[in-house]
Amino acid sequence: MKIYFIGIGGIGLSGLARFMKYEGYEVRGSDIKWTPLLKKLQSEGIKVCVPQRAQNITKDIDLVIYSAAIKPDNEELKAAKRLGIRTLSRREALPLILGGKKVYAVAGAHGKSTTSAILASIMQNASAIIGAESKEFGSNVRFCEDERVVFEADESDASFIDSNPYCALVTNAEPEHMEFYKHDLTLFYDAYTEFLKRAKVRVINAEDSFLSTLNLDAIRLYPSKDIHNIRHFIKDEEPHIRFELRDFGEFEVWGFGKHIALDASLAILAAMRELGLDEIRENIKRYRGIKKRFDIVQKHKNFILIDDYAHHPTEIRATLNSLLEYAKLQGIENITILWQPHKYSRVLDNLEAFTKCFDERAKLVILPVWAAGEEPREIDFAKHFAKYNPIFADRIKKEQDAIAILKEGKVYERIQKGLVIGFGAGDITYQLRGIE
Repeated sequence: MKIYFIGIGGIGLSGLARFMKYEGYEVRGSDIKWTPLLKKLQSEGIKVCVPQRAQNITKDIDLVIYSAAIKPDNEELKAAKRLGIRTLSRREALPLILGGKKVYAVAGAHGKSTTSAILASIMQNASAIIGAESKEFGSNVRFCEDERVVFEADESDASFIDSNPYCALVTNAEPEHMEFYKHDLTLFYDAYTEFLKRAKVRVINAEDSFLSTLNLDAIRLYPSKDIHNIRHFIKDEEPHIRFELRDFGEFEVWGFGKHIALDASLAILAAMRELGLDEIRENIKRYRGIKKRFDIVQKHKNFILIDDYAHHPTEIRATLNSLLEYAKLQGIENITILWQPHKYSRVLDNLEAFTKCFDERAKLVILPVWAAGEEPREIDFAKHFAKYNPIFADRIKKEQDAIAILKEGKVYERIQKGLVIGFGAGDITYQLRGIE
């Protein structure tokens, strides 16, 4: 069977494409421009077409799966329908891909990629499809000949409901992607409730304001009561924590911060249905972080560069708390934050929280909004973020042992010392790495 993925360069669709290739299907796909991920897919034997054109769709294709970003007027989607080829959205394809599997589905506004990757490290014999690249297995997919699949389930389009969850794990249910839910909190929370109801096993953060109200049988984690004695330390030049969970003893995991202990604890509680505590305690040490989450891009003498995907104020605040712990252990005082706001709608929906989530002790550089297809909207960043005395830049440029801040095509400032962190879900990750 030949399957064609429109928008295969997205982290979500690429994961499904890789998984289907491992399952034995012939997989092809397309996107609008070349990226490092597309080149990697091609090196793995997946034919990639750039750009998207009607002639890429041929009669021998049996099924077309397209991402949520694909509009009805897409040339390839229209060509597939003209040829009578079956077409499915990513959400519609999930029951086909995950049907018959024992799915450990991980959802939540924040921390789901980290929790999914930690759970995949613990459950070594399970396949994994996650929304980020695990540094343990160097991909967003690991395939095992096993019915169990660790799957990062997406709430942004309510597709998590169709992920066939055996175990539904929810880190939190903070309102996000509200444009999809028509800014209706009832619709948003109903989707989470339906996701949890579909699972035989439920693991939840019971201190979340919404999840705490649910009258469902569930394994409930109370972070403030169940997680004790968190200690940060550096091991092999990498950040780690040790913590105690209930009366299960001590666990060690990569990363810094209370949110890492929370994510790891949820993964441990879910895995206890499959593995003993001793095996969990050893396997969790295999976790080495995920790309773009507190991702140490460069460490050289007095200069450390970190890339982080955080693009919501809750995520930024949690990561900055971890960063301050890390800087303290490294003996670093100078911190620079490079922020690429992600989507006008997200900034406006969370404007007050964004104005409070940064640290006034750090230098703040604000880059242009990564629109992600949205029409520009007026936001007075200079007014709202005045207390940080921010630098407004056009872009940044990675140099050998420095980050150059560019304004009007010229270097405004060059940062060669201290700790520099980039926040955002746009192309800032490529700017930090010097990838065009």
